[in-house]
Amino acid sequence: MDWLELCWTDTVIKVGSTVGVLVGHYGFWSLNPCRIAYVLEERGRVEKFGFAYGTLPGHGEIGEERFSVEFDPQDSSVWYDLYAFSRPGVLARMGYPLARAPAKEIRERFDGGNAAGG
Repeated sequence: MDWLELCWTDTVIKVGSTVGVLVGHYGFWSLNPCRIAYVLEERGRVEKFGFAYGTLPGHGEIGEERFSVEFDPQDSSVWYDLYAFSRPGVLARMGYPLARAPAKEIRERFDGGNAAGG
């Protein structure tokens, strides 16, 4: 997606690291900062790795997202999970339908348009 850039791709995934998403929309760019709140790293029959971040002041939304991947070495299957909850920040509330359009496009890219919610 040429209107979306992850910042900063060399960030170490650890609690307290600051990350962000640079989003181009409606003729301007906005940087949406987040901080990694926790990291998942589980070893056992199934291996799991992931992290979650919470939004920081200046982000268009107020919420949290978690990304995780599981690997089962017995059958070589890989599963991923994306979990998010949010509510619009002040600016996003003012232009709510326009603010939700980028999130909708991202969801549709990941699941073919089958995501629930808005």
